[in-house]
Amino acid sequence: MSEYIPWTEKYRPRSLKDIVGQKEIVSLLKAYVKEKNMPNLLFAGPPGVGKTTAALALARDLYGEGYKESILEMNASDERGIDVVRGKIKDFARTTSLSDVPFKIIFLDEADSLTNDAQNALRRTMELYVNVTRFILSANYSSKIIEPLQSRCSVFRFRPLSEEECREMLERVAHAEKLKVDKEAYDALLYVSEGDMRKAINALQGASLHSSHITAEAVYKSAARAQPAEIKEMMELALSRKFVEARKKLHRLMIDYGMSGEDVLLQMYRTIDSLQLSEREKVAVMDKIGEYNFRLVEGANEIIQIEALLAQLLMIK
Repeated sequence: MSEYIPWTEKYRPRSLKDIVGQKEIVSLLKAYVKEKNMPNLLFAGPPGVGKTTAALALARDLYGEGYKESILEMNASDERGIDVVRGKIKDFARTTSLSDVPFKIIFLDEADSLTNDAQNALRRTMELYVNVTRFILSANYSSKIIEPLQSRCSVFRFRPLSEEECREMLERVAHAEKLKVDKEAYDALLYVSEGDMRKAINALQGASLHSSHITAEAVYKSAARAQPAEIKEMMELALSRKFVEARKKLHRLMIDYGMSGEDVLLQMYRTIDSLQLSEREKVAVMDKIGEYNFRLVEGANEIIQIEALLAQLLMIK
């Protein structure tokens, strides 16, 4: 049996020139490689848009194939305490680089998971060893990085990938894996990924396990998402005062696709703009979805709450 390799790793760009999207950021990183010099960096942005890939591609372009000896990669969500900063990070930071680049790199992925004590301890380490070590911090939420650390870094804000950029990468993967992907399937992959390239490639890999011919239905089932038309039909039934039919449709969606209550609510939220409602009615629907999402987060029963939401939709129109 062949070894399972996630396609997100198998097709991760190995060089900055291979990265799809984030053109302005990539051009600046290429300039750092050319100069063989760089400041401390903070990569901020939503998941799956290329922060980790950009950091590893930068290190590979700087140091060549032996880059692993010159970079310490750590996931701060696993190792987030002050002892890690005072021990492992400090020990690596104080050693001199053996390559022709005069500094090493410490890459802290998910740095927004570091405790405040650890972040404060990191401030002094970054200052003391700046001549021989540069830091790259990656965070989904830059607001969770303390201001003193942000001021010591050049901040790069990664944006969600556009549909064209996601499609380009998906076509590259599909061609390499010899898959036949329908146009509607690409649209489905873009819908379920919401600009997250990692989620899009994982959905494509999941669908490919069933057949080399990828259809939209296979994508939605592998990603545990309902087709947008089905969610829209359920909401329109409720708005048309056909509660029993809307309730049956909800049960079928949750059973067929294995969706959680929160998944259903998120797709209902994304469907609001396509409904034939006035602006006032759309605002009312959005307000109700927000209220019932809060109830689910607080631990209420999923089926009861979403059925109650459908009942509320009857009152809106």
